[in-house]
Amino acid sequence: MQELTHYVNGAHIKGTSDRFGDVLNPATGEVQGKCPLSTTAEVETAIEIAAAAQPAWASVNPQRRSRVMMKFVELLNRDMDKLAEALSREHGKTLPDAAGDVQRGLEVVEFCIGAPHHLKGEFTDSAGPGIDMYSMKQPLGVCAGITPFNFPAMIPMWMFAPAIVCGNAFILKPSERNPSVPLMLAQLLEEAGLPKGILQVVNGDKEAVDAILHNQTVQSVSFVGSTPIAEYIYATGCANGKRVQCFGGAKNHMIIMPDADLDQAADALVGSGYGAAGERCMAISVAVPVGDETADKLIKKLVPRIEALKVGPYTSGEDVDFGPVITAASKANIENLVQSGIDQGAKLVVDGRGFKLQGYEDGFFVGAHLFDNVTTDMDIYKKEIFGPVLSTVRAKTYEEAIQMAIDHEYGNGTSIFTRDGDTARDFANRINIGMVGINVPIPVPLAYHTFGGWKKSMFGDLNQHGTDAFKFFTRTKTITSRWPSGIKEGGEFSIPVME
Repeated sequence: MQELTHYVNGAHIKGTSDRFGDVLNPATGEVQGKCPLSTTAEVETAIEIAAAAQPAWASVNPQRRSRVMMKFVELLNRDMDKLAEALSREHGKTLPDAAGDVQRGLEVVEFCIGAPHHLKGEFTDSAGPGIDMYSMKQPLGVCAGITPFNFPAMIPMWMFAPAIVCGNAFILKPSERNPSVPLMLAQLLEEAGLPKGILQVVNGDKEAVDAILHNQTVQSVSFVGSTPIAEYIYATGCANGKRVQCFGGAKNHMIIMPDADLDQAADALVGSGYGAAGERCMAISVAVPVGDETADKLIKKLVPRIEALKVGPYTSGEDVDFGPVITAASKANIENLVQSGIDQGAKLVVDGRGFKLQGYEDGFFVGAHLFDNVTTDMDIYKKEIFGPVLSTVRAKTYEEAIQMAIDHEYGNGTSIFTRDGDTARDFANRINIGMVGINVPIPVPLAYHTFGGWKKSMFGDLNQHGTDAFKFFTRTKTITSRWPSGIKEGGEFSIPVME
């Protein structure tokens, strides 16, 4: 069994706490590794090393920092298959999906190559007699990121790439359930030319998280995970004077209008609802067809598509649509919520209960489920299931449909499928949700736009990646400079004003 490490100051460091988390193979249920859980002292040591290394890195000009990212992109492409296989082995998602995980992170790294442009300040000459005024974007110092299990490559890169290219050092606390890829990324970034100590990977649980939140050297914290933990990290980080961005849970609705292409909508629902076994914060988990006729036709198209889905281990290659969920506890939670839907009166149209795969009976596989006649007071509607379960909530009108999404406490993503431009524009303007798709099922913006939800899906003022990342990981300093042509006598005791 493999004993994993931390990655500190350019080296793999064995944990000293004698506490470990099991790293499982979700397809078999077997323990395949042990992840060390950091002590507070181990986290503080990593932060001290990062703080000592950061000033020299910040003094490197942005163009040279960007060249490290250019090389990093080259190495990510070189090792794509290796990264995807390691990711699939610990997470369970299919190899193509795992490669997509790496690719979406890589695209943010590509955007970060433009740091010399994004870090430019502003300048006003002759703001007053002999006075020039300009601003500088300077790094925060040591930043930290706490990332989830479902995207162990993409989300760490969304955080550390912009932070580092801005001149910061970064402490990454990845999920202890699948830590191998974050460790590999740290090594690749140093191979690309990043100085030792700038990216530190400390594995751990709540003790490591609290050590980050209460350390006064850490200037900012980024988090992705469940809403209760997001609220805790946001409140604790802010109370300790840190800049904090936290991204929480989701319950994403897709409204299907009567004029929609129902084949297109059905394909989109199946891909977005069941891909990665539903373990995506941008998964569509609620279908809202408008009108009973639309709903009946949609269900009729969904059922054969869902029943044809192939579930299996990543080792089966491209013949598998989705794999297992991450743990036995996750599987049990999904099954309990499915049962609650049945108990509360929803109609289970496709029943994935009791799914077993020959040779993988101990794996954490969950079959695909489809509910119809779900109502907004049911647990399967209110809670984030994070599994291969799609709920259909019928709406009589467009107004009723849009109000459902508006009223839900989560506001990460949403979609509408329609051929009517007026309806699409109205939906985009009125909806109180951060990311909107129009005939697009998973509206995750590309790297040069920003990612972020509304309501209880996001806590903080600035989103991930895009231009917001460069704002989040820098401070603005404004300088007012005067170079008089001659020496003037006497002091001025009034507040300066423009003459």
